[in-house]
Amino acid sequence: MMMLGIAASLLIGVSLGLLGGGGSILTVPLLVYVLGVEPKTAIAMSLLVVGLTSASAVVMHARAGRVRWRTALIFGAGGMSGAFLGGRLAQWVPPGLLLLLFCAIMVAAAVAMLRRKEAPNEPGDSEQAPVLLPVPRVLAQGAAVGLLSGLVGAGGGFLIVPALVLVGLPTQAAVGTSLVVISLQCFAGLLGHLGHVQLPWGLTAAVVGTAVGGSFLGGLLAGHVSPRVLRKGFAVFVLGIACVMLAGQIPPSVRAGITPMLATPWPWLGLVGVVSAVSLPYALLFRSNRGNTVDP
Repeated sequence: MMMLGIAASLLIGVSLGLLGGGGSILTVPLLVYVLGVEPKTAIAMSLLVVGLTSASAVVMHARAGRVRWRTALIFGAGGMSGAFLGGRLAQWVPPGLLLLLFCAIMVAAAVAMLRRKEAPNEPGDSEQAPVLLPVPRVLAQGAAVGLLSGLVGAGGGFLIVPALVLVGLPTQAAVGTSLVVISLQCFAGLLGHLGHVQLPWGLTAAVVGTAVGGSFLGGLLAGHVSPRVLRKGFAVFVLGIACVMLAGQIPPSVRAGITPMLATPWPWLGLVGVVSAVSLPYALLFRSNRGNTVDP
């Protein structure tokens, strides 16, 4: 089981290196369902793993001039306060509810990855700067994202990057700056948890070391893999993990009543019918649009 956990940690690190913050969404499921860590302890461990891995990725972006330090510190200040509060509040939230909230975050992250469009790389993109930084709004956004991060142990990159773009940062600078913010709020959230959670430091060190090493490997592979295809496939995988986690939270009495129904063909035929009814109009529209295109 330990070897499986280390292999999964390597996978998380590689996905972080390839995708940025999105890969961190698998850390809590790995710790809970593969390594058998208690949910609240897993959330605290996840904050340390994500914080250190994101901090190691900042170096590359900073050297390329893709980090807005002033924006990162302002957003990070709000994020740190919210994350520390989330870490303190987590002790009064039942573990099952925390996992359900984390499942909702996984679904939101997967949908964000599926909907995300690749922005073209413009010359001088990383050198552009926002005209005016709305400090109160940035602090409020940072506090809200940090609170969520501190509660469930997710980095929140899928929320931070769009927020930074909305205040005027170019996409590449937003990605680099978000890693600084994620690191700051993860460490603050971890401090909030340490007052009521004891970490298994040996296991934590093994997971952190493997994930950080995997992130460097992912960075090396990034130029050889299509980001769009990788992101879409990873999003579908995350949705599948979220469904498995949600199924695990169903009470045994309810699960016992549902299992016989799933053994009959009718629920599956109904699912196929719903999917077909929803996807057929889009398929026909896509085919129609293809027929109307003219080659340049």
